[in-house]
Amino acid sequence: MTDGIFVGGGGKDYAEKQWLGLKYANRHGLIAGATGTGKTVTLQILAEGFSKAGVPVFLSDVKGDLSGLAAAGRADFKLHDAFTSRAQTIGFDDYGYEAFPVTFWDLFGKQGHPIRATVAEMGPLLLARLLELSEAQEGILNIAFRLADEQGLPLLDLKDLQSLLVWVGENRDSLGLRYGNISVQSIGAIQRRLLVLENQGAADLFGEPALDLADMMRVAPDGRGQVNILAADTLMASPRLYATFLLWLLSELFEELPEVGDPDKPKLVFFFDEAHLLFDGAPKALVDKVEQVARLIRSKGVGVYFITQNPDDIPEDILGQLGNRVQHALRAFTARDRKALKLAAETYRENPDFDIEAAIREVGVGEAVTSMLEKKGVPGIAQRSLIRPPSSQLGPVEAALRQAVIAASDLGVKYNTALDRHSAYEILKARAEAAATAAEQAEEAEETLEASQREFNAGRRYSGSRVPRSSSKPVRTSRREEESFGDAMAKMVMKELTGTTGRRIVRGVLGGLFKAR
Repeated sequence: MTDGIFVGGGGKDYAEKQWLGLKYANRHGLIAGATGTGKTVTLQILAEGFSKAGVPVFLSDVKGDLSGLAAAGRADFKLHDAFTSRAQTIGFDDYGYEAFPVTFWDLFGKQGHPIRATVAEMGPLLLARLLELSEAQEGILNIAFRLADEQGLPLLDLKDLQSLLVWVGENRDSLGLRYGNISVQSIGAIQRRLLVLENQGAADLFGEPALDLADMMRVAPDGRGQVNILAADTLMASPRLYATFLLWLLSELFEELPEVGDPDKPKLVFFFDEAHLLFDGAPKALVDKVEQVARLIRSKGVGVYFITQNPDDIPEDILGQLGNRVQHALRAFTARDRKALKLAAETYRENPDFDIEAAIREVGVGEAVTSMLEKKGVPGIAQRSLIRPPSSQLGPVEAALRQAVIAASDLGVKYNTALDRHSAYEILKARAEAAATAAEQAEEAEETLEASQREFNAGRRYSGSRVPRSSSKPVRTSRREEESFGDAMAKMVMKELTGTTGRRIVRGVLGGLFKAR
């Protein structure tokens, strides 16, 4: 089958080849099984197959093992004989060792090119999920994003958002008339969560240059698809950040890619490892969004494959859309495990040759119950299959090879250096400085006015003392004194408008300072 990916051998003596058809590869898939049953190797061989078919791949390397895709397997490897024997058993006649075109990425920029997203791109829904905000706090975050749009304040990095929240707090009384109550306590809670996020190193995620999806969808000169590997071993220390980032990336693909219908092969395949982290404690709005993306993104030519220990980690509405399945062993130690095992078996198309539930419980390491979509998208009959061995290195590559791959990539020039454009932080800072300057000038004008008035009053008292008390003639002031009096009156009017302490003009400046231009 030239238009498919060889997964392994099934049926009697594993002689029946199992293929994942490229035409149906964007109908999504599931790789499930208990720890140590071979999920990572299955992910590795699927990534190899897609790359050889010219399909770019994105995957997260949770344990560091998948970096081995950048190096060819070796004949002196301890499992070499076992691999070659398995290849003969399943009829993998052209089995050999080879490396694949790999690009390493890392949110923290240590084990790959940095990946960044702007705060505006992340959006209030995902950011609220990342920060674990309450409903009231999420509402304030939505107000901040709305004001950023209305005021022309680009939200690029965390300091932009932090500055905007400060301004929202300072103007909460006037904003509350339009948006409802804005609590200082809620703003403070959001700021503390942002500080925690910053201390965890997530500040590096937000900023520019933002990731260009086209850089993840490249094809090597030899026609093989690029394998994008996200270093996630450190990232897994912040599981919510990990899940939120991958969901953001999936959403960006959904928003930006054009409709392509049913292509002959996917434009990109996205592997979501440790998928249960996405749904643990997720609000219904977020789960609904994931379901929507999963349902519609296949028309953009993107296949999504969830990797998790148990199929019931995935919500039922999403699980029903995963047509290509590789089910490794499940252990039924508890009542919940037995129930999950039974439900997993019921999702497969029955095979009269064996008991699916028993097979899922009994398959060994490197074995799985597989079911791939066939013609017209019909699920294939479940088969007990022996997964093919990988052609790339099993296990992580050495640090020197990783650094050599990173250094040889042309993407370093684009992403390795962060940019800090003029955005909300700089705009609000400039406005605050302008307001402070205006306030200082108003205070200086007030002091000058008070000094002039004191001089005028002193001169008036002096002029009055020269008039004899016994004189019956009216006291006449000179033209100069009348002009001085007129000037003083004008200054007094200005003083009234200005305010005796300069606060009125300051409020006037601050009040109009943030109006949309």
